[in-house]
Amino acid sequence: MSHYSIFMPNYTIGEDPYQEIGRICRPYGTTAVAIGGHKAMEAAREALEEASRRGGIQILRYLWYGGECSYENLEMLRSQPALSQAQMVFAVGGGKAMDTAKALAHILEKPVFTFPTIASNCAACTSVSIMYHPDGSFYKPFFFERPPVHAFIHLGIIACSPERYMWAGMGDTYAKYFECTMSSRGEALPHYLCLGVAVSSMCLEPILAYGEKALEDNRAGQISRELEQVVLAVVVSTGLASILLTQDRIIDYNTGLGHAVFYALTSFPHIEKGHLHGEVVSYGILILLLVDRQEEMFEQLYGFSRRVKLPVCLADLEIAAKELDQVIDRTLAMKDIDHNPYKITREMLADAFCTLEERCQRDR
Repeated sequence: MSHYSIFMPNYTIGEDPYQEIGRICRPYGTTAVAIGGHKAMEAAREALEEASRRGGIQILRYLWYGGECSYENLEMLRSQPALSQAQMVFAVGGGKAMDTAKALAHILEKPVFTFPTIASNCAACTSVSIMYHPDGSFYKPFFFERPPVHAFIHLGIIACSPERYMWAGMGDTYAKYFECTMSSRGEALPHYLCLGVAVSSMCLEPILAYGEKALEDNRAGQISRELEQVVLAVVVSTGLASILLTQDRIIDYNTGLGHAVFYALTSFPHIEKGHLHGEVVSYGILILLLVDRQEEMFEQLYGFSRRVKLPVCLADLEIAAKELDQVIDRTLAMKDIDHNPYKITREMLADAFCTLEERCQRDR
């Protein structure tokens, strides 16, 4: 290519980052529509409303995003008169809510600002929306050139959110490190991919160092340095890595065996209904480490998963031993393992799953 441009996210984090709304958002307009989930907007509304008013910005409407990040809900939201009047879009909530607002703002060519209320993923800082069918099944990624203009990460709101979201978010966050370092191994990468791989170390190290204490503080509704470091890893570090690793609009370096196991397991209806994305991905990463023979790191992560009660065996995910062949077949069919330093075989997966099951039986 003759040239390329990369746009990185900006963010404010702290106990009351909303006080910066006026200074940061006013150059883009004085009216906004907030789009998000019901609980998220309830949690953030008072602080968001007051800070916006002090900053000279009027929030015209608070709109529910529709429950799924789907093109059908984008069309539903486009019909709202307030959106044609608003100069900005405020995305409030978790991943699907923010992805809906981001995609809508892109289509309408309006600046979007994000206000995450949970620390479960990096949607607040990424330049992609994950689109679903109305029934909740995955459709495709919707990439755009730029991430949101700015993310306002309110630690007070996140500290009071249900801890299960941060718990699962940690698993999806450290997956970024293991998957991109494995998929890029031995390759001569362009600068942006090298940078993405380097940044991904910040998706693992803070989780191992601070994750247990951060969960305790989240459970108690307390802001702490440990909670802040984990929130930054989940929301910011993973977002930065994802933008760099998907610069070419391909998934080769942004996914891997951990996610292949996740997608294979979602063929069981109870997984989508009863388990969170990052929770299941964390189990897939244990399989990745066994397949890749990273014994020392497996021991470290297996111990961490047991301490924080992330899944370490099929029973934790309500999968019976007799269903293992089906899980392996579906894992091998996933495109997430197409770009790998070696071919992943049925024998490798069977050995990894059985080794993990045997280890769990010994440790119970």
